[in-house]
Amino acid sequence: MDNLLAIFLVLLLGWFWLDSLRSREIATGVCQTACKQRGLQFLDQAVALRKLGLAWRAEGIRIRRVYRFDFSEEGVGRRSGHIVLRGLALEDLSFGLPTDVSDA
Repeated sequence: MDNLLAIFLVLLLGWFWLDSLRSREIATGVCQTACKQRGLQFLDQAVALRKLGLAWRAEGIRIRRVYRFDFSEEGVGRRSGHIVLRGLALEDLSFGLPTDVSDA
């Protein structure tokens, strides 16, 4: 029985590690695309995990990851944004920039 539990834990750890790698890859790709669309420079070509938790939704329990990334407007200065993935789906993406709201 102990061996079966040990095998289960190793498999669970392996799944979590692979899922985390895939999640980070998706977050990096989304950030690269979003920066390119907005004319921003995606710095370091990487995201950094800031929070890890569980999210309960109608579709069930999912792992919720919050990543931070750095970008630059016009190549001067460094700003931080964040991206939130619930499972492997995008939940939120924020650059922390003011939005252009025009009445015209």
